[in-house]
Amino acid sequence: MKKYILNTLLWSVVFTGAFLIYNRINATPPMQDSLAYSEFIAKVKAGQVDRVEIIGSLTNGSLIKVRTSDGQNLQTFSPGDQHLIDDLLNADVQIRTAPPPQQSTLMQIFIAWFPMLLLIVVWIVYMRRTQGGMGANQFGKSKAKMLEEDKMTVKFADVAGCEEAKEEVVELVDFLRDPQKFQKLGGMIPRGILMVGPPGTGKTLLARAIAGEAGVKFFTISGSDFVEMFVGVGASRVRDMFAQAKEHAPCIIFIDEIDAVGRQRGGAGLGGGNDEREQTLNQLLVEMDGFTGNEGVIVIAATNRADVLDKALLRPGRFDRQVTVGLPDVKGREQILNVHIKKVPVGDDVELKNIARGTPGFSGADLANIINEAALLAARSNKQKVSMHELEKAKDKILMGAEKHTMVMSEDDKRLTAYHEAGHCIVGELSPDHDPVYKVSIMPRGRALGITMFLPERDQYSASKRKLESQIASLFGGRIAELMIYGGDRVTTGASNDIERATELARNMVTRWGFSDIMGPLVYGEESGQPFMGYASQGAKVSNSVQDKIDEEIRSVIDKNYKKAESLLQENINILHKMADALMKWETIDKSQIDDLMAGKDCKPPTDSSNDPTNKTEPPKQDTTVNTTLTKPAGQV
Repeated sequence: MKKYILNTLLWSVVFTGAFLIYNRINATPPMQDSLAYSEFIAKVKAGQVDRVEIIGSLTNGSLIKVRTSDGQNLQTFSPGDQHLIDDLLNADVQIRTAPPPQQSTLMQIFIAWFPMLLLIVVWIVYMRRTQGGMGANQFGKSKAKMLEEDKMTVKFADVAGCEEAKEEVVELVDFLRDPQKFQKLGGMIPRGILMVGPPGTGKTLLARAIAGEAGVKFFTISGSDFVEMFVGVGASRVRDMFAQAKEHAPCIIFIDEIDAVGRQRGGAGLGGGNDEREQTLNQLLVEMDGFTGNEGVIVIAATNRADVLDKALLRPGRFDRQVTVGLPDVKGREQILNVHIKKVPVGDDVELKNIARGTPGFSGADLANIINEAALLAARSNKQKVSMHELEKAKDKILMGAEKHTMVMSEDDKRLTAYHEAGHCIVGELSPDHDPVYKVSIMPRGRALGITMFLPERDQYSASKRKLESQIASLFGGRIAELMIYGGDRVTTGASNDIERATELARNMVTRWGFSDIMGPLVYGEESGQPFMGYASQGAKVSNSVQDKIDEEIRSVIDKNYKKAESLLQENINILHKMADALMKWETIDKSQIDDLMAGKDCKPPTDSSNDPTNKTEPPKQDTTVNTTLTKPAGQV
């Protein structure tokens, strides 16, 4: 890119310089002695001028060359004096005239076409920039960036939370360091490794660690860099990338987000079999396992959509091995936090084990975000170190959303929200197998006016029928509490999200998970395929009579757990009132306060003084009407 810009600028400078030199050579050389026009008129009237030569038009101004009586050659400029000729004739001055100097034909053409030439130069520079700085012959060159061995500073020690994935790729490092160790026994190293996992789990970081440990060159490119609007460019870039990699073997090619170019071919996909993406994929298949070998070149790709990749891409010989980089468990989360906390000064009260235990389902990127948010909170408070208080607030901000201190609700709205959230909490605490309550708050966060946060005590990989029914019951606890305290006339739309999620859980229990005795362990209705990914569209495969039974079963599950939640709240109406009063006083109550309330004890002040509303400045009043919603609890199935 820089090379072409410099060439363009160089030719522009040369062309402009030649023009200026030519113009200077052909310009009329100025005379050294100049004369004021008033002095010129005085000399004419005094008879000291023998002859003059007028160049140009007297009307528009002209250059006058003067020859005095004593032999001096002078010049002056007439400002358009209409009486000059009369004065010269009266003084018997010899008058000569000459036309103004004319520009050359070349100069006139240049002046006329200069704007167009400037536009052409700008267009050429713009086109080269949009094409990645490549000329016509280099447009099909690979966009892969090659990183030298000394620039790969990431090691396996910098990757935490995915120990099983690291074990599967360690042999790649051994092969790159000592290929003969495997070749003498007839072993073949995998041609390619596909890293699959949710976003933010460290797939790219693990690929960089492999190159850093092996000490080899590392080519990195995104799947979208292959696809262009011009047909054939993607395939050309694939060929060029592998040609460069073979010259620097042994090396690693890392293709990030390979699903952009490796999606399923054919089917109901648009564009037929000759579109640009399919040609690029075909060339990639050939390069990875075709007639020509690519010994010493290992391809590592990352995606979170392995289900849409073409089957030919996943077969042995191309991507021989799939490495799953999943969400970390509690031990992995603690290791990830330890890696990121090294860059931050922390206080003595920091216990990362507690943060790891309270963040199930978090990826490595989410955990890094907690550390960063905590550092920002500490800096905002002018603290020198990050304490456990900032880490907890950062975790709550990511889990539940940012607090909205400027949103002011009326006392009636706050109390209704308090009963709503207390209903969720009480039913969740009393239902079997339900996740324990972490916090209850009527402080507006995100899009919710109140929130009841449930957190599992350990990592969970499946859910029982009893647990799912308890979740449905707790979701209806808020609506039931509103009905019990305020009646049907004052019930709000705050339970809309609760009802939606409860219905979704009940439908999945009946149609997908086989928890209905009447419908049996069958899957009813298949999700429609996505034709743009190469799969044919499939509709629901149930009859009308079966659909009626499904609706009846869903209603049965909902009614059963709705009545259970209603019974629990009626039996614990006193706890409901006390918890609502505590929320009105403190706005947020934690687990220890909830345990006291459920045991019939008085609510103690919160351990975190930031929850005390008396420590906060009252924001200005404003007229705000927002529907109460409940944020989805972490670990929810």
